Parts: sequence; structure tokens; C-alpha cells
Amino acid sequence: MDIMIQPIVTEKATKLTEKLNRYTFRVSLDANKYQIKSLVEKLYDVKVVNVNTLVVRGKNKSRYTKSGLLKGKTVAYKKAFITVADGQTIDFYSNI
Repeated sequence: MDIMIQPIVTEKATKLTEKLNRYTFRVSLDANKYQIKSLVEKLYDVKVVNVNTLVVRGKNKSRYTKSGLLKGKTVAYKKAFITVADGQTIDFYSNI
């Protein structure tokens, strides 16, 4: 199984990183905590202490156009909060 993982870099996620040493990632819906932990440890070479996940449900969207009302839905995704050991950090911009 191939797991997709993307860092989320927003103001709220950055504050969480600075305050609690916790990083936020967008991961595949079918990934579990053990797979996420092993992947982050392998990719970023850090010791993961804790993994918390939540599923962000898709929102209903609608808009009015010339041809009428269009309805749709955004894609659902899973968000993972990774807590790393004290003194360790993850640098998202090292491979740019």
C-alpha cells in the first residue's frame, strides 16, 4: 500500500509546531497511525512520540451559473498530528 503524505503549513499549524513540537500532515484516508509513524520516521529521520488523526469530511458546495444551480462536494481527507521527541525538528524546506 502506498501512503500519500503532505505537510500542512498554515498559521495555526505553525503555532502548534512552535508551542508543542507538533507537526501537521495531510495523509491518505486508509492510512493508520502505525503506518504514518513509520513513514514520518523514515522520511524525516526523527523519533515520533505520538500520532493523532482526524478525518475532515467533505463540505457541500453550490453555486449559481447561467445554466442553473450546480451542486458538488469537496474531497474528504485525513489529517495527522505528529508529536516528535524533545530537541528534534522537521525541516519541510530542506529538499527544495
